Amino acid sequence: MNALILKDAVIRYDRLTAVDGVSLELRRGETLGLVGESGCGKSSVARAIVGLQPLAAGTLTIEGETLQDAPARRRTDLQRRIQLLFQDPAASLSPRMTVRSLLAEPLKIQKSHSPEAWTRIVALAESIGLGQQLLSRYPHQLSGGQARRVALVRALAAEPSIIVADEPTAGLDISIQGELLNLLRTLRGRLGLSYLLISHNLNVVGRVTDRVAVMYLGQIVESGPTADLFRNSAHPYTRALLSANLTLDAGRRRERIVLSGELPSPSNPPSGCRFHKRCPLAQPRCTREIPVLQGRPGERSFACHFPLRSEPAPAPQAIAG
Repeated sequence: MNALILKDAVIRYDRLTAVDGVSLELRRGETLGLVGESGCGKSSVARAIVGLQPLAAGTLTIEGETLQDAPARRRTDLQRRIQLLFQDPAASLSPRMTVRSLLAEPLKIQKSHSPEAWTRIVALAESIGLGQQLLSRYPHQLSGGQARRVALVRALAAEPSIIVADEPTAGLDISIQGELLNLLRTLRGRLGLSYLLISHNLNVVGRVTDRVAVMYLGQIVESGPTADLFRNSAHPYTRALLSANLTLDAGRRRERIVLSGELPSPSNPPSGCRFHKRCPLAQPRCTREIPVLQGRPGERSFACHFPLRSEPAPAPQAIAG
């Protein structure tokens, strides 16, 4: 059974359609990466999955139950199974509350603030490097890594099965990134978690995800197992995105593909293939016909009239830690 299925999702803000027909499958126990340029709709997808933004169309199925079909109380229980790690954890922590209060708050909201529940939270915090000496501190007294750990424990207080991590390593030193990613991997195995990981850091995505989906202007243009997609991308946008990945290892560098023009506005997307105005391989058909995803759902799929041939590409750079 899949942990989560998002099918034909449409997300609108007033007259702007930020996400248009996106479908994702997150399997139990896996880490799915979601990548793309800023403004492509990744964060909108995350907000819809955790219940912060309604779907204008489409369905969200959590552990076999479709959210839209469930009674109100059951919808609340299902939604609690998904928790969000914000991109800026320090900003999501109240500066007026101590770490102790911040960790206790989710238990109070869920009306489960018992001595046993608090003991579980403290033990979890200590197991990921938050000793009791930190409980009396305020967010401004924490390092970036400590703030992310506090946010992680708050998310795990609800005993979720799915974590949506929005840029979890942003702003961290490379060694701290490695520690956090190792921690997430350990918790996935220990607690049976599934992750949707949203990141601009393709080195991170390439090393810690099982599968990856690539978004462009509100749509999925390619998806598949991470190693296969990184090595043999079929969509020109995916190939260009990977070519821009920074690495210090000359042996892993790719020839840079520079895209012309700017990302079009989602309020006025191009006709046909949304990428055709920037695609170096665009042909007249691309301006008229909308490409559909080809391939098997959950495996390799791409939306391109003229997919690229397989071409071996270097693996992403390793993360320290």
